[in-house]
Amino acid sequence: MLSPISWNDELGCVHLLDQTKLPEIEQWMDLTGVAEVAEAIRSLAVRGAPAIGIAAALGCALAAFVEDSEDPAILAAAVLAAAEELGGTRPTAVNLFWALEKMKERLETLVASQAGVKELRAGLLAEAQKIREEDIASCRAIGRFGAPLMPNEGGVITHCNAGALATGAYGTALGVIRAAVEAGKNIQVFADETRPLLQGARLTVWELMRDDIDVTLICDNMAGYVMRLGHIQACVVGADRITANGDAANKIGTYSLAVLAKRHGIPFYVAAPWSTVDMSLSDGDAIPIEQRDAKEITNPRGAVFAPKGTKVFNPAFDVTPASLISAIITDRGLVEGPDMIQGLLALSEA
Repeated sequence: MLSPISWNDELGCVHLLDQTKLPEIEQWMDLTGVAEVAEAIRSLAVRGAPAIGIAAALGCALAAFVEDSEDPAILAAAVLAAAEELGGTRPTAVNLFWALEKMKERLETLVASQAGVKELRAGLLAEAQKIREEDIASCRAIGRFGAPLMPNEGGVITHCNAGALATGAYGTALGVIRAAVEAGKNIQVFADETRPLLQGARLTVWELMRDDIDVTLICDNMAGYVMRLGHIQACVVGADRITANGDAANKIGTYSLAVLAKRHGIPFYVAAPWSTVDMSLSDGDAIPIEQRDAKEITNPRGAVFAPKGTKVFNPAFDVTPASLISAIITDRGLVEGPDMIQGLLALSEA
């Protein structure tokens, strides 16, 4: 099973697949410093909300190992500094901040128990490993809850990459598809290319072909026509943050896909672990939306797509309102729309 991020026990560092090189090159990186982990998150070498959270957790553990002081207080300060640095990388995905809080809570418990340097390092690494393992189990649970929603036979469209590459392994939206295929359903996946960085074309198609799952690539602006032709029976996407009312932030273009699905009477599902749900925000208007470099649109992969000096608006995410979402598939169960407030509240107390 593809797992894009882990801890390298032999080298004592973070081991991850550089997703900026796919699909041309499968290149693995061994990151030996916190700044390298932060840059990997920022540059999208590791991406996808759950995977970002895992990277941040492992980055905090790494900080404890690279700090050579034998003073527990100095080591703890280094870990907190690492958490601050990692927290400044990407603002939208709430899993990043959730994982950092888990690591800080574990650090606080260890410090309170007067743990030595060796115990601090072991405890922090164990917590980061736990976050990763729980994410893999979470993806499996999402797949189990979501598979019955998929058609027994037909087309399923997805946007961006919410697969194994975006998680500890298995995937969220693609986890639902994987579970449906494993259950014997005859599904053809249609993958939006997902401009401007082409995560659908580069990552989703690569991942599904690797697992021998039937996939067809389309340009983003073909989705409506493919729906009109009757090729799509369901939509399933991931999320980077879900608010208390069920609004969901995901890769830019997701909102357009949801509008098209509504127009064509196609169910639209969002699949995400509970760590992606931010009950502190009442609705999607409060979600911070990351703005990316203009060159991602004007000069993708070094090519020239627009005149020099072109003004660019490049939000990495948009927000799909709960009214367009048929159900949110979490590792705790399903929440059906359009009024999801009580359902999410009930799961938050589970």
